[in-house]
Amino acid sequence: MAATLAPQVAQARTPEVRSVLALEAPLVPGEYAWNADGVAAGPTRIVIDLTAQKLYVYRGGVEIGRAFILYGADHKPTPTGTFPILQKKRHHISNLYNAPMPYMQRLTWGGVAIHGSEVEANAATHGCVGVPDEFAALLFDATKMGDIVTVTRKWMPALYEAEINAPDPHAIAEVVESVEEVPVAVAANEVVGAPYAILTPPD
Repeated sequence: MAATLAPQVAQARTPEVRSVLALEAPLVPGEYAWNADGVAAGPTRIVIDLTAQKLYVYRGGVEIGRAFILYGADHKPTPTGTFPILQKKRHHISNLYNAPMPYMQRLTWGGVAIHGSEVEANAATHGCVGVPDEFAALLFDATKMGDIVTVTRKWMPALYEAEINAPDPHAIAEVVESVEEVPVAVAANEVVGAPYAILTPPD
């Protein structure tokens, strides 16, 4: 299968982007957005931006999904390049780490895949791209074998400047942990938290 899909990689061009999702603020760990309502059928392309720590999904050039990701740590980096989806498996267990990899979509035969994960600040993978489980399920149903995935850095900065330049949640987490917590009285109707739109559906 890998041999027959190789020409697709050689011929793959930069995905056409005609429109993007309008979000109130950059996504943070555990968040995602998905809206395919009214989007016509078309080829699905995935772009993973390691700098912004985001995965973008396009259908016919229209962005239908975006998620905060986990990616490979320095000693097990996620490779950049263009890859076809080689294998899809809804329920998969890692052969190397004996860990669940739900909604697995394989990018390399060396163990790199997109899959559902608990996406938290200060976490990393062994080279895979982890996305929230709910998003992984949507993505799994939206793709097919051979669809092209591009892994890059600083993807389309003119369109995604806010995502690329958003504060690094890993650095923020380190600062928060170093500051002593001070009790604050909160009114019952007051919402407290970071100024981000929480897009992950409730349990």
